[in-house]
Amino acid sequence: MSAETAGTDGTTNGGGLERVNPSHLAPPTGFSHAVRAAPGTLVFLAGQTALDGSGRIVGDGIVEQFERALANLLDVAAASGAGPSDLAKLTVFAVDVADYRRHARELGRVWKRLVGGDFPAMAVIGATRLWDEAALVEIEGIAVVR
Repeated sequence: MSAETAGTDGTTNGGGLERVNPSHLAPPTGFSHAVRAAPGTLVFLAGQTALDGSGRIVGDGIVEQFERALANLLDVAAASGAGPSDLAKLTVFAVDVADYRRHARELGRVWKRLVGGDFPAMAVIGATRLWDEAALVEIEGIAVVR
């Protein structure tokens, strides 16, 4: 099925990931409805929280913890040979989804500063608590490296 017949916006990052956003669905904000990947190596990125190098959660609020968790995820991705534009799927676990939504603009600015304008397929899921009780957010993902 071609990008046109699929109703996509046809946005690609040049690395083999195509963002698929059918025109009959509500326009996505801060995510893509789907990401189609060309053949490559899948890299499964374990959930990252706002842990510093000594194993302590840093950041008092959702924005600070999101920034550190995302930076940690990008560091793991880079160590695996993946860059920000290789992120195909992310799941964000938040202990307070309402707080996450209240800070959506700030979180979007963090995303654009660290990742740029490419948005993977993404979901935010509410969690009662995360492994580390002080963690407010955890991010896991899948990257495709060519």
